Amino acid sequence: MGLRGLTALDATLLPSLAGGKLSLVVAGKTVFDRSAPADDDLAGWADATSAMDDAAWAISAPVRAAGSQGVVQRYFDEIFSHMDAYSRYEPPASAESERDTLSGTSGAGIGLVREPDALGVSHATRSGASHVAIGDVVPGGSGEAAGLRVGDRILAVDDHRTLRMSPQRIAGLIQGPDGTTVTLLVRGRDGQRRSISVVRTQVPPETVFTGRDGGLLLIRITAFSANTAQRLSQAIEAGLLDPAAPRALVLDLRGNRGGFLREAVTAVALVLDRGLVVSTMGRAPQSTHEWRVEGGDLTHGLPILVLVDGRTASAAEIMAAALADQRRAVVLGSSTLGKGLVQAITQLPDGGELFVTWSRVLAPLGWPIQGQGVLPQVCTSLGDDELRVELDALAGGHDTLAAALAASRAARAPLTTAQILAVRDLCPAAEGSDGDLFAAHAVAERHGAYEAALLPETLGTAP
Repeated sequence: MGLRGLTALDATLLPSLAGGKLSLVVAGKTVFDRSAPADDDLAGWADATSAMDDAAWAISAPVRAAGSQGVVQRYFDEIFSHMDAYSRYEPPASAESERDTLSGTSGAGIGLVREPDALGVSHATRSGASHVAIGDVVPGGSGEAAGLRVGDRILAVDDHRTLRMSPQRIAGLIQGPDGTTVTLLVRGRDGQRRSISVVRTQVPPETVFTGRDGGLLLIRITAFSANTAQRLSQAIEAGLLDPAAPRALVLDLRGNRGGFLREAVTAVALVLDRGLVVSTMGRAPQSTHEWRVEGGDLTHGLPILVLVDGRTASAAEIMAAALADQRRAVVLGSSTLGKGLVQAITQLPDGGELFVTWSRVLAPLGWPIQGQGVLPQVCTSLGDDELRVELDALAGGHDTLAAALAASRAARAPLTTAQILAVRDLCPAAEGSDGDLFAAHAVAERHGAYEAALLPETLGTAP
């Protein structure tokens, strides 16, 4: 019962529900007493809960010291302590921060940098005057559409001159309510001043970063936010236009804590022609669902290597598991975090949010991600000597983790702790290292290694 959260704030407060009565006792004296509402009377319970809280507030200094937010936090902490480790209440400030992280903030779709002079010394250092310029422009964003360009120097934001302001301060001035207009006075590379009005729009954070390392096209995905799949599509298409065609695509998911499930599914669809990506299963019929994709491998079968580590979680684990089970990629690194639960998110009137576990995530071959995590086909967390043995075996057409991979794919929920550890201990979770990229090069470049590292068809064909 959530009202026991009052006891956590003040040990002298003893709420109880017995004999159809809801009461609050302090030092043997009943200070609140009311008939309990019917189980399905939500309004009645809300009223009764508020009334008991008022009674506790009136007599308890610790409750008043905690404030209304503290009472709410303790209320939900008590409820969720009897559920699972992931259901929780997020107070308004942290909930807003999390929403901004995934959805972005409303602004002009530009990034700002302090502009160095020809000697590489910032103007702020040389003369006390700080010049801030546009360092990047989000493709398709409102700033690009309005005519802002990389290199434009920001002279003013609305009526605020920006001389001696930091890039962070200027960015704060540019941000504002979605749909409103901000006017920037800029000086272009041609020396001309221009006044440009930009409609503020939601700007998702950048989560996709590209590079090349020899024959590998490297794409790092740091989270699955509102436009991750779109940016991944652009990155793949741009990378494949390089005159030096890549030998393989590396998707780096190390440290990726997840994000929007649908973005992860859409990202998988960019490199998988068709098939099951993930399924969910819960107690309620509405919680059971399958996500399938069909119709478009942008890479046309280019070998894919997925880098993971012990911090790879949630939606990122779903992507890695799907590409491995569908024999579309080789996963390298260490066992991942093992967060395979879908949560329903409800925003409360105070701006806080409830995260309630709704269903369990199952990989295409039917095994649970929760607890077990994704076991990579190439393990880099056992040391350099073990890694070289494994890579030599792959070059010879044999995967030393074959038995472990078969056991992980045969697992079915619910799993005991012993079952989970028996799989995870074969490739302990670790933070990503340079060995991951070394292994990716070896698998991509040594004849037959990639094919040997793919999951064998004998494990079963993902639907």
